[in-house]
Amino acid sequence: MTKSIITVEHLHKSYGDLKAVDDLSFSIGHAECFGFLGPNGAGKSTLMRILYGTAERELRPETKVDVFGFDPLSHELDIKFLSGVVPQENNLDEELNVNQNLLVYSKFYGMRSREAGERITSLLEFFELSDKRKAKIRELSGGMKRRLTIARALLHTPRLLILDEPTTGLDPQVRHLIWEKLRDLKKEGLTVLITTHYMDEAFQLCDRILIMDKGRKAMEGPPQELLDRNIEQYVLEIVSADAAKALSSAQVPDGVRVDRSPERPVFYSNEAHLLRRISKGLGHGEYHLRESNLEDLFLKLTGRELNELQ
Repeated sequence: MTKSIITVEHLHKSYGDLKAVDDLSFSIGHAECFGFLGPNGAGKSTLMRILYGTAERELRPETKVDVFGFDPLSHELDIKFLSGVVPQENNLDEELNVNQNLLVYSKFYGMRSREAGERITSLLEFFELSDKRKAKIRELSGGMKRRLTIARALLHTPRLLILDEPTTGLDPQVRHLIWEKLRDLKKEGLTVLITTHYMDEAFQLCDRILIMDKGRKAMEGPPQELLDRNIEQYVLEIVSADAAKALSSAQVPDGVRVDRSPERPVFYSNEAHLLRRISKGLGHGEYHLRESNLEDLFLKLTGRELNELQ
């Protein structure tokens, strides 16, 4: 990995008795896509606010947070000038058209009119919105609004792009278009920091991920390497309630791990034939045998039960 542009060491953050972030350490390199995964309440939002300099000012003495060589507690504006942020909810001005939304935003960064105009034209073309330049925000689809929000975050040519749930609620076509654009931006040298609940999104985009649970780091590394090292290759899911009941007391062969919570058992193994043996006798639609994925690992680490914040 190249030289780190973000370094966090022994980060703690509490709100009363609640430990939002508990002894978290990691680093992010130039032009890397780094993903934060975790259940609601895992500490992701608190972490992002600290990196961007918008969290409360009190941090422990042993904590180190460095973003482009700046401390977020004392150089918030320097970090904001180098970063673009895409919030979870689109916050575009509904009374303005597409071009006006971007033009107003350019003023916050002191961009000259000609420079702003050229940059707006380039971004609208990049995100396939050129024909919507004069359209009012209320006339845009959800996917168009999301692309415009990302374009706005890139207006001042930041070195770091922070995205909070970038494709929630979007159809597959738009999601894949945004993924492709983010890959292109990373190739151009942009560092991308993303939080998402879509495990396939993290797997597709991220060079490395950090899975958080209850404020702590549960696991960190490249997605495929984490899968290879930490979970079995195949999964047997029991779909039918009757089939689940029939298998609830079944003997599990050696080489198979079973997760019986909350209602239906899920079987894991590196040997597909062992899982086929378990499913023998079940009817079509009562089970699903597949390769494991990042969601399986996520559930293994964080559990299947809902916490009080979900």
